[in-house]
Amino acid sequence: MTDQTTDQQKTAWLQASVLAEELDASEVATLAQAMGVVRLAGQESLVVEGDARRTLFVLVEGRLDVLHDHQGADSAVYRMSPGECAGTRAFVDGSPRKAGLRAAGDGVVLTLEPDDFEALLAQHPMLVLKVMRALFRITHSNLMRANQESDALRNYVTRSHGRY
Repeated sequence: MTDQTTDQQKTAWLQASVLAEELDASEVATLAQAMGVVRLAGQESLVVEGDARRTLFVLVEGRLDVLHDHQGADSAVYRMSPGECAGTRAFVDGSPRKAGLRAAGDGVVLTLEPDDFEALLAQHPMLVLKVMRALFRITHSNLMRANQESDALRNYVTRSHGRY
């Protein structure tokens, strides 16, 4: 369900996120005005794997489980904490979602639609540039974490000679 949270509250939430690391106070306030708010109840789905929705999500309260479909059943592969973002790839390139998101309890998520973000370009080009750099850092961090997990699994299998 969506609500009418104040821009002041959205600004405070956004300031505590990885998306705002490089932004000054006025840039955070400007970006917050372009964002929506979704409040989630426990186990409520925010987005499903394969969805074409391009929204960027910033978790500000609660936890979100990142889900992958494994043989017809959703399997949690990561649990997000407040301040983390999801949907960077779909937001930038418009490809279908590679994962779903489901609340692991009550939570609050800021949302940003590509059209609302692109509308900032003419008046706030440095803000847009800084956010794009943040999206790159977030995506790179996610890739590094996945590579580390893959290396750990490979080392486990190699050292145990494939025996579980």
